[in-house]
Amino acid sequence: MTIERGLRLIAGIVVLLSILLAWLHSPYWIGLTAFVGLNLFQSAFTNWCPMVWFLGRVGMKPCVAGPK
Repeated sequence: MTIERGLRLIAGIVVLLSILLAWLHSPYWIGLTAFVGLNLFQSAFTNWCPMVWFLGRVGMKPCVAGPK
């Protein structure tokens, strides 16, 4: 699995988990969804995401563009 796919997987899991927790436990869990969204938003402009750094440190490889 590449870093990019791992990042999308983790973001999707966190968003779904926070929605489930908001529904079952407390609406304040929506704040976690907002945090993930804001982090993805800022990474689109800065090209930096802490989870990308972490996934690289644990050994995942970045996606390599193939021939055009």
